[in-house]
Amino acid sequence: MDKKLLIVDDEAHIRMLIEQTLEDLEDEGVELLFAENGEDALNLIQKERPNLVFLDVMMPKMNGMQVCQKVKKELNLSDIYIVLLTAKGQEVDRQKGLEMGADKYMTKPFDPDEMLSVAESVLRG
Repeated sequence: MDKKLLIVDDEAHIRMLIEQTLEDLEDEGVELLFAENGEDALNLIQKERPNLVFLDVMMPKMNGMQVCQKVKKELNLSDIYIVLLTAKGQEVDRQKGLEMGADKYMTKPFDPDEMLSVAESVLRG
């Protein structure tokens, strides 16, 4: 498949949970990349051009909303599919995320089956 998927969360255990959820994709040739803050995420996105990014909203250095806005609106990388992950499930937060350019908004705790389903559909086209 030769696709790249970036997992961004400032909490190591959440990164690990997401990795465990998506590790079967590695058997299909998907490379999993990781970042623990928004700044590192942005650098990796520019360098690696992942097909899909699972992006936590509340993080140090640069939050997920800011990363999303930079990727979609400033760098014009509209082909990168961004899923914002957040504990904030209010409609106003969801709306703001979509305005920043997010393709999807998922609330924590996330459903592993839904996450895998989203990843498979995005990566398989």
